[in-house]
Amino acid sequence: MWIAFCLLLPNNKLPNNKKINTLYIIKMEPFKVIIVEDVALEMKGTKEIFRSEIPEAEIIGSAQNETELWRLLNTNLPDLVLLDIMLPKHDGYYFCTEIRKTSSVPIIFISSASENMNIVMAMNMGADDFIAKPFDTSMLMAKMQALLRRTYDFDGAMPVLE
Repeated sequence: MWIAFCLLLPNNKLPNNKKINTLYIIKMEPFKVIIVEDVALEMKGTKEIFRSEIPEAEIIGSAQNETELWRLLNTNLPDLVLLDIMLPKHDGYYFCTEIRKTSSVPIIFISSASENMNIVMAMNMGADDFIAKPFDTSMLMAKMQALLRRTYDFDGAMPVLE
């Protein structure tokens, strides 16, 4: 997969009043994802989105409870964690806080509990982003790509249009 982004300057002009339109293309490297979701149908839907829309994403595991999550985190090194808030026993805030004690892996909350307080709480607990359910696939992809681009080194960027 290739990520495209455009370099934009104020008024799209350089200081000498020359117009600029630079498009950068970045090859999306394969990345590993852990999905934490306790609702089987939602888990299945999220996995399908990844398989069909984001083939570079390798779902290295999915967890529906605490035991599965810690097993996955201890045996794999994910590039991204997708985390729901409402989970059995402990909530997503707890898991986010615990993950942050030992890892800076990017975490995106995906939850239907999208009131402002929940979003603020998620970000304060260490989340990198929050997406409300139901979500648009293109929004999920854009936010994931932006987060991965900022977190990991993409030396493959090259201008293709100037």
